[in-house]
Amino acid sequence: MTSNAEPPHFNRRQFLAASIATGFALAVQPISATVVSTNKSSIVERTVGISASGDTLPAYVAYPESNGPWPLILVVQEIFGVHEHIKDVCRRLAKLGYLAIAPALYFRQGDVSKIEDINEILSTVVSKVPDAQVLSDLDAVVAWSEANGLSAKGKLGITGFCWGGRITWLYAAHNPDVKAGVAWYGRLEGKQTALQPLHPIDVVSALKAPVLGLYGGADQGIPLESVERVRAKLANSRYASEIVVYPEAPHAFFADYRPSYRKLAADDGWLKLQDWFIKNGLSPNKL
Repeated sequence: MTSNAEPPHFNRRQFLAASIATGFALAVQPISATVVSTNKSSIVERTVGISASGDTLPAYVAYPESNGPWPLILVVQEIFGVHEHIKDVCRRLAKLGYLAIAPALYFRQGDVSKIEDINEILSTVVSKVPDAQVLSDLDAVVAWSEANGLSAKGKLGITGFCWGGRITWLYAAHNPDVKAGVAWYGRLEGKQTALQPLHPIDVVSALKAPVLGLYGGADQGIPLESVERVRAKLANSRYASEIVVYPEAPHAFFADYRPSYRKLAADDGWLKLQDWFIKNGLSPNKL
């Protein structure tokens, strides 16, 4: 694999800053008035470079100002990359008492924040991202946070949205250190390819931690039949995973910066996320 990390005309700081979006991705403009912006008081936020498969993986990190090390929550991006919404989710988790890290998981394939057309994002970048690369990069993030004293082994959770929701299921079947996952409207089934050999429905029996799936009943891209097939398989899973469906909610109902946002479902899902992590051994540090 050709490394795209830190091009020779960039210094390290420039490379990391360019790989984490400033503001919102172009494809989601204009931004809705409902957008949530979490203030940065009492938390630390920064962009870091993490060694991953010979590359420098950019990641956005947020954590409380004191009382570390913290339980780590991996935050997995939507198709729009690590833009302002994903960074704000990290800040919300930091405000609760977690270490939240959102790695830029497409950085080798391209910068989606500068692409205006969603179909172009999918065809030129997202479709070229191997699942194996993503899972390995997430492992690297966990190892980095532990090595730097930011998180404690055995205190690991994951949440993700859309593309990241699918990855949440896969990672909960990949890493035995995961305590719990929360998958927001991640695709559950699909064609198996060399880059995406398995989908969530294929790994239910391999889950190493309980997953809470949060889905919209009016999601045009994820049929309820698909949700029910996975729910049926979860009944025989080793772990007590659950799927919650919000009947009137469309896809991306948590995305407060988009017209798809549904506040009641989003707020309820966020409370369920917190309860799920606490229930499964990931209580936040007291601030």
